Amino acid sequence: MGLNAADMLTRAENETGLGDYGDDTLPERFGVAVDLLNDQGMGPDGLRRAADVCHWLLTTRLELFEDRNRHPVADEVIERPMFVTGEPRSGTTLMHALMSVDPQARALRFWEVMYPSPPPGIAGPEDPRRARADADWREINTKMPKWLHSHPYNDMLGDGLPEDERTWAFDFRVMTPTAWWRVPMQTVVGGLPTDAAAQYRLHKVMLQQFQYGRDEALAKHWVLKGFHGFRLAELFDVYPDAGLLWLHRDPVQVAASRTMMMADILEGIVGPVDLHAAAKMHLELTRAGIANTMTNPLVHDSRIMHVRYTDFVADPVGVARSYYEFAGRTLSDEAATAMRDYLANNRGDRHGKFRYSTTVLTDIGEDLDTLHEEFRPFRERFGVEIEQRG
Repeated sequence: MGLNAADMLTRAENETGLGDYGDDTLPERFGVAVDLLNDQGMGPDGLRRAADVCHWLLTTRLELFEDRNRHPVADEVIERPMFVTGEPRSGTTLMHALMSVDPQARALRFWEVMYPSPPPGIAGPEDPRRARADADWREINTKMPKWLHSHPYNDMLGDGLPEDERTWAFDFRVMTPTAWWRVPMQTVVGGLPTDAAAQYRLHKVMLQQFQYGRDEALAKHWVLKGFHGFRLAELFDVYPDAGLLWLHRDPVQVAASRTMMMADILEGIVGPVDLHAAAKMHLELTRAGIANTMTNPLVHDSRIMHVRYTDFVADPVGVARSYYEFAGRTLSDEAATAMRDYLANNRGDRHGKFRYSTTVLTDIGEDLDTLHEEFRPFRERFGVEIEQRG
C-alpha cells in the first residue's frame, strides 16, 4: 500500500482542528507530491518516514496560517531586505554568514523555519524549539557527516542559516534535504508544480512570522540567501526595495564542486551514488543557470550588485562593506569586527577538507577546454577567470 493524500490531509486537519492552508491549491498540490513519493520505490519503512514528514509539514502549515488569524502578523513590514545569490558553491553561504553576525541584521534560523508556530517573538524563554532543532541537526550531521566538509556551517545546528528555499518546504513545491533527510530517496529536482510568485508570497509570510513580536524589529534588516536567479521578477515584485548581491564563479568549478557536495549528502540518505549520473545532472543544471544569467532581462537591474567569487574570497569584509553601501546602508565598525572574528574562528576546513576535482567531469567524457570555451561569453561578461585547480 502506498501513501494516501486524502487520508493524510484529513489526519492533519483532525489533529490540529484546523482547515485553512492559506492556499486553496495546497491539497491538490500535496496529491502531486504524494504521487511522486509513491513512485520512489520505497519499502514500508521509507513510506512510513515519508508519511511522518508529510504530517509534520501539513500540521505546521495549518498552525502557521492560524497564527495569522490569532495575531496581526500580516501587518509586519519587511523593509529593504538584503539578499545574496549565485550558483551553488560560489561563496553565497559564507557571504550570508558574515552578514548574519551584524548586530543590526536578522537572518532566518533553522529552528524557526523548521518549527515556525507560534511566532518566536511571543514565545517564552523556555521555548523548546531550539533544542528540538538542535537534536534534528545532530541527527542530520550523524547521518550525513561528509556534508560538514562542504558545508561546515551545519555545526551551528538549529541556529544555522537556511536558504530561502527552505521556507517553501511546507508548500510541497520543493523537497529539500533539510526537510526530507529521514526519507530514503534522491533529491527531487523536478516534477513538482512550482509557482515563483506564490513561493515568494509564502517567503514573506515566514519573514513576517519571525519578525512579529520582537521589540527590535524596526531596528534590524533581513539578510537572506537563496538561488534567486531564475525568479528575479517574482522576487522584486514581493520585495521591490530589496538589494541583491550576485556572486559569480567559474562554471566548470561550480559543476564539479556541486556534484561532489550533493553526492556526499545523498550518500548519507540513500547510500552509494552514481557519480557519472550525478556529474551529468549537475553539469546540465549549471548550464541552465548560466544560460539564465546570460538571458534574463533583469540580470542588470539597478538593485543587483555583481561580484566575482575570487574578489569575494580575497576580501570578504570589503565586499560586504561595498554591498552595504550599494544597498544604502553603512557597515558599522562593530559589524565589520564581528565579520572578521567570524572568519578567524570558523575555518572552512574545521570538520575536514572538502575535496573535489574536475576529473568528475572528464570522467563523463567532457573536455575541459571545450567547457571553458562554452562558458567564455559568461566569463567575459562578468570578468570571471578560469580557476586553475584540479
